[in-house]
Amino acid sequence: MTLLILLATPLAGAALVAADGRRADALHVATALATAAGAGVLAVQVGRSGMVAAPGWGLGADALSAFMAAMVAGIALVAAVGVPAYLRAEQAAGRLVAARARAFRPLFHLFVFTMLLAVTTDNAGLVWVAVEGTTLASVFLITLERTRASLEAAYKYLLICSVGIAVAFIGTVLLYADIQRLGESEQALYWSALMAAAPRLSRRVVELSFVFLLIGYGTKAGLAPMHTWLPDAHSEAPAPISALMSGVLLNVGLYALLRFKAVTDLAAAPGYTGRLLVGLGLASMAVAAASLWAPRNYKRMLAYSSVEHVGLVCLGFGFGGFWGVGGALLHMLTHALAKSSLFVLAGRLLQRYGSAEVARVRGLTQAMPWTGAAFLAATLALIGLPPFGLFVSEILVLRAGFAGGHAWAAGAALALLVAVFGGVLRAVNRMLHGAPPEGLPDGEPSRWPLVPVGVNLALLVALGVAFPAGLAAALARIVQAVGLGG
Repeated sequence: MTLLILLATPLAGAALVAADGRRADALHVATALATAAGAGVLAVQVGRSGMVAAPGWGLGADALSAFMAAMVAGIALVAAVGVPAYLRAEQAAGRLVAARARAFRPLFHLFVFTMLLAVTTDNAGLVWVAVEGTTLASVFLITLERTRASLEAAYKYLLICSVGIAVAFIGTVLLYADIQRLGESEQALYWSALMAAAPRLSRRVVELSFVFLLIGYGTKAGLAPMHTWLPDAHSEAPAPISALMSGVLLNVGLYALLRFKAVTDLAAAPGYTGRLLVGLGLASMAVAAASLWAPRNYKRMLAYSSVEHVGLVCLGFGFGGFWGVGGALLHMLTHALAKSSLFVLAGRLLQRYGSAEVARVRGLTQAMPWTGAAFLAATLALIGLPPFGLFVSEILVLRAGFAGGHAWAAGAALALLVAVFGGVLRAVNRMLHGAPPEGLPDGEPSRWPLVPVGVNLALLVALGVAFPAGLAAALARIVQAVGLGG
């Protein structure tokens, strides 16, 4: 029942928001709050019982699913709080017509629903359906303002991600055909059934299947070289949607990869998935470092930073063991907190300065002191400086590499992190200082969107200074539930 209520909440909210335009803002925020509360209840129940299922619906949540659902709902709440002020500002500037503003809120919650479904279904086939649903729900949000650049970005996003998910479908079919050879039941694609049957599957078929799955879901996660849709889509989407896409949509793709990696590791040779994930992880970090050395557009800078961090997560998955997988899961959380905050703040910058070009943003600390301070703090968190949580998660991933016989990969990743550090910090330093452009109004617009940003930053500090014992235990349970803690 808990899973059904959780999934029904954003769907019901989307319908209510669409039906009642006068109270749309209140209903929108209330839906996000209710969804976050439902995810919290699910996490508590999973913590007590280990598994929550909805028999007959193909739904099931273990520790990993609960972790992901809480992340999706939490970041959705961060993005949702700023939506009313964002839409009012866009309409006042003439960039958004009322009809499209009304469509934004229902589509927002439909997008959240598809991501929650992807991480709480117990069926690998339904995961594929839900991930495809995330593309269809979000493509219309990217084109909200109907500019030429946003339409081009949406078309690129739809085309590349649809091809990617078609490739993932081939991998899923290969896996299903092989498990049917064993005479398994119609529930053969349930995660528990896949894990139980994995040692008896054909090694070659499973290895081939994982290649297709890695390409397919890696496209959705933004791994290089399948990442080319990401900088355009994330930079052209409205700020609240960029926060969702970069904060949690990429993590949904990574979630699918982690599930299939666990199955493949039981069926294939040790280290097979690790070599593929380490290779693509380093490639992603290298592509991002090259693009972030001298960024010109701060929204694209944040988008390429997502490619870098997805690459680091894949390194953790590839290194394996508790420190690798646990550190990667922690990095998914800390990156979501930092990146969602930065995209919310980037939306405020874009509305005030009227440009996403780094060269045209000056004197941010004078023009918007609260936004400027938060932008600096979130940037320092994103590039992995202490006392923020990303420093801890990066150290855990690199520790797994150096201790697990992957010293060359961990060393290369460290060098790429340093390169990104220099490029991003240099660009943000130029934005913060100097004299603001003439005629630019001083002061902050609505401060309510800064409240969840402040909460995110406080959580990042808490994760970096006093790593909660409860979270460490939760990560251990997740790694054990997935079967990758060896």
